[in-house]
Order: sequence, then structure tokens, then C-alpha cells
Amino acid sequence: MLSAQSVPVVRATLPAVGASLTTITERFYQRMFEERPDLLRNLFNRTNQVTGSQREALAGAVAGFATLLVERPDERPDAILSRIAHKHVSLGITSDMYPLVGRHLLGAVAEILGDAVTPEVAAAWDEVYWLMANALIATEARLYAASGVDNGDVWRQMVVTERRQESADAVSLVLSRPDGRPTAPFRPGQYVSVRAQLPDGAHQIRQYSLSTAPGRESWRITVKRERGADGSVPDGEVSSWLHAHAKEGDVLDVSLPAGDLVLPDADTPIVLASAGIGITPMLSMLDHLTLTSSARPVTVIHADRNPLDHVHRAEQAALVSRLSGADLHLWYENDAHHVPGTHVRAGRATLDHLDLDPTATAYLCGPLPFMRAVRGQLLAKGVHPSAVHYEVFGPDLWLSK
Repeated sequence: MLSAQSVPVVRATLPAVGASLTTITERFYQRMFEERPDLLRNLFNRTNQVTGSQREALAGAVAGFATLLVERPDERPDAILSRIAHKHVSLGITSDMYPLVGRHLLGAVAEILGDAVTPEVAAAWDEVYWLMANALIATEARLYAASGVDNGDVWRQMVVTERRQESADAVSLVLSRPDGRPTAPFRPGQYVSVRAQLPDGAHQIRQYSLSTAPGRESWRITVKRERGADGSVPDGEVSSWLHAHAKEGDVLDVSLPAGDLVLPDADTPIVLASAGIGITPMLSMLDHLTLTSSARPVTVIHADRNPLDHVHRAEQAALVSRLSGADLHLWYENDAHHVPGTHVRAGRATLDHLDLDPTATAYLCGPLPFMRAVRGQLLAKGVHPSAVHYEVFGPDLWLSK
């Protein structure tokens, strides 16, 4: 909880800080990478720095956290902090990073806002930062402890035991332990990080959802090759490297599982809505439901550009067919007529014709516009906002838009 003396200061300065946060976070990253260029090479996503999406996500998280502190002090900002903490754990972040981040973030605030940052204002925003930082440190420590590892000790070597081309731009990699023992447990919907050494010697890290159920002897990730837009954004560094170089028998650095988009055990209705490569965590959930012979009602929604781009299409259909209470609804922007079935439609996904139980819990994964549209339609059908959960591949820009 923010101290009584800081509440009015933060409330009064939040509009000015919020209006400049993207500029502040841009300067923050510049300052930090000038001191520690190794962080850009070996920890932070260089592509997200080029596009600016990382600074937008940080700005949204800080603004959202500060707003909760002053406007709704009795609420716990668990949704904001949980997502960040899981990402940090998947990267092996430890508490010694937070003083460095705080020093440069608050230094950037002072640089950008100038004389408006009085000692009183600086102290109040320092308090905001450390409330957020200490909450993250505590959450991350609990996640490390739950995995039975020391803080930051998340990296393991995994062998690629199978490679399968799923579409022109997507490849699946089956990962096993070198000693042949079972892989670490995880919860349906979680992801792992993969750390690749690129041709320039830098180590870059990306997250990929585990796309099969827990309890199997191996893990599987499905990697979509990210292509830059109109030459203004570079192609995905790690996805391109994995597509070009990862083959059976290779050893990869892979983190322990993390992620807060998870399927709890229950008997309530669920909605699994995905678009594009967002299908991967939903496959893990579906696989888990079939392995546990679940009878809960499941509405599966998937949207894609065309059937050829729909990775794991046959597998998804097979999993749904094994669940007595599940049905599958597909939308394709092109060539929908190539897929038989009464629940295959052309165009963008809509829930207009679906009769959804308002007590359902929904899980969304895909491009942000898709998830926002589906969430709005779910709320219109009576699903409670607290029952709609989502996963973003990359920086979480939900709060920043």
C-alpha cells in the first residue's frame, strides 16, 4: 500500500508521468543498455526494442500499477504482477536486477520531466517502483521455490528428438532430457523459453507454449517463423534460427515451464479461443482434458488465414472428437470451403451464433485485436470479466492500448 504522504503526490503527477511514459521508458532502456550492453545482447528481446513494443508494455504496466495504488488501494494488482513475474522466471531474472532497473527508470523520469520532479515527487515515484519491484521479487521467489530450484536456476539442456514441419512457416520440435528421464511437470497452457546463440555471438531468448499435455515423456513446442513487416521490422531472430538450424539430435538451452494462463481442474464449462499460432496452449489444454477423460462442456474456437496455415488442424479436431462435451468452430479468412463441416465459416471469428453458458471460463490466445474482439463478445454474452484469461506472445500490450 502506498504511504499516505505519497498518495496525493502520485495522484497529482500521474497524468504528467502517464503522458510521458513511453518517452520515459525509451530513455530508460537507452540508459540501462549504455551501462550494460550485455543485457540487450543476452537477455532482452532486440526485436522488441526495435519495434518499441517492450517500452509500450513497460509503460502500460507501470501506469496500471500506479493507478491501482491511488484509485483502488484495497485491490491487489495480481493480474499485472503475475504475468510479469512468470516472464521473469522464464528468463532467470533475479532480485539483483531490480536496483539497476530502478536507478535507470527513475533517472529517466527525472531527465524527461525535468524540474517537475521535485524531491517529493521523486520520493513518491521511488516508492511506487519499489512497491512493484518488491512484490515481483516475492512472487518470483515463490515461483522458483515451487519449481524446486534456486532463484534464477531455470536453464536446462534439452535434446531435439523429433522435428516436424506443420506448415510453411511453422515447425514442431519435440524436446527430451539428455538422460532420458521424464521432463519437468507443468500446467496445461504454460510455456518455456528457448535461448539461442546467434551468428553474432549474442544469446537471444524467446518463449514458446508447450503444445501437449503434462505428464508425457517429452515436451513439444511449435515455432512460427516471424517475418518482418515491409522491411521496417526485422525477421524474428530466434524463430528464424530455429527454423534454419534446429534438427534432431541438437541440444538447446530451454527454461523450466512458466506462465499464468493455466487450466485448473474443475467441472465448469470452458471456452478455448485461439487464432493462428495461438492454438498451441489450447492444444495442451485439450490434450490434458482428453487424457483425464474430462466430461466438462468445452467450446473450441479457432480462426486462421486459411486451412493450410492452421497448424495442428487434424490434431485439434481429433482431440475435440474424443471429448464428449466438446465442439469445434472454425473460421478462415480464405478457402473455408476446402474444410468440410457444419461449424466451418468464412471470414473473421464471431460468437454471434454461439449459445455460451455465462458461467463459462474462457482462455484466449492470438493477436491482440482478435482477443479484444472475442473478449468483448464474451462479456456481451454474460461471461464475467474475471473469467476471461489471455496469453500474449511477446510484450503484453493489453494495458498500453
